[in-house]
Amino acid sequence: MAATWVSSLIFVVSLALIFSEKINRMLVALAGAVIMVAAGQILGFYTEEQAAATIDFNTIGLLMGMMILVALLEPTGFFQFLAVWVGRLSKGHPVRLLMLLGGVTTLVSMFLDNVTTVVLIAPVTILICEILGISAQPFLLSEALLSNTGGVATLVGDPPNILIASAADLSFNDFLLHSLPIVLVTWFVALWLLQRLFKDELKPVDLAANQEAIASLKPEEALRDRSTAIKVLIVIGMAILGFLLEELLHVRPAFVALTAAAAGLLWINPNLRETLNRVEWDILIFFAALFVMVGGMESAGVLQALSVLIDKAAILPPVLQGVALLWIVALFSAIVDNVPITIAMVPIIHGLSQMGVDTAHLWWALAFGAGFGGNGTMIGSTANVIVSSLSERTRDPITPLLWSRRGLPVMLVTCLTASLLYILFYYTIGF
Repeated sequence: MAATWVSSLIFVVSLALIFSEKINRMLVALAGAVIMVAAGQILGFYTEEQAAATIDFNTIGLLMGMMILVALLEPTGFFQFLAVWVGRLSKGHPVRLLMLLGGVTTLVSMFLDNVTTVVLIAPVTILICEILGISAQPFLLSEALLSNTGGVATLVGDPPNILIASAADLSFNDFLLHSLPIVLVTWFVALWLLQRLFKDELKPVDLAANQEAIASLKPEEALRDRSTAIKVLIVIGMAILGFLLEELLHVRPAFVALTAAAAGLLWINPNLRETLNRVEWDILIFFAALFVMVGGMESAGVLQALSVLIDKAAILPPVLQGVALLWIVALFSAIVDNVPITIAMVPIIHGLSQMGVDTAHLWWALAFGAGFGGNGTMIGSTANVIVSSLSERTRDPITPLLWSRRGLPVMLVTCLTASLLYILFYYTIGF
């Protein structure tokens, strides 16, 4: 009993400190992991060997491989080129600009880290809005919300998907079959809703002047290293092909990502120190530390007890259990970042599976809830926090109240849409 309470307390306190925004979340998670192992050794429920075994190196390897590819592509100016190119394509029309910027950001976020994507595209978005003399609020908010929504479509599009795929042994093709169709419909619903919510801000004041201003943008000037960009895009294309063929080749996604990263480094031969400096090592350490903490709770019996409670309370039909899980995870993901929620839910679903419960459909409910729920608040996902921070450079910063008025309706509508499609898929093609 002491082990249960102590491990739970360590996790809850660590989680509270992680999202207090006063302390670096990597340091908090690392300290929490160390304390969990120390408490486990003292109370006899957790050892160093067990802690090391809880770290999912398939997830860590996949994240690292994709981060290295992004680190190779980032200095070429490719992301800025895309943003400027769609700016010209919009011809100064605000609604068209929102659709194009949101679409490009989403498309890139489906295959690369969405945090890096918004970090690189958002400043160019601000510049384009300044040239047009319009507020950047609707565009920045939409980029974050649509990238979070679209990222649920693929295995590598969102960190929770990577965690779920590794835990449930789901392939890249599984996500294309089960997640992509639902996300496509949900994404268009989100885009339509954003246009309605921002209809006043998206009214063109002087379209002729906007067209003249947008014509001054030079996409080719943003692309600083065309040759390297082409090489990296070829390697990323090969990585995506590898993900598609992973079941045929009998390899894990981490192996594909790390192989692609190694190939990219050998072909491009960049300054290795500078490239590795751009890899987000703090996120990788953060993930590993969370795995250790959740592993400690599992060893102490906390998650097993939760699984038993959930199983006893499971009076609903299986499809409604999935819908309930989707909404519960979505609400928690809006309050707390979706990554720790996902890591905590994985062993609980595993526990249900060991008790004989069919959990295949629950993994998809977890993915949709974690992905769409992060849109609800400004702290729901890392991309939200970054976009809000970048908006402070503009004359109309994004506030928590504004995010609640725009992001929360998007979260609720996308979760409702996903729930209806989830039920439809459950009774047609199945999960």
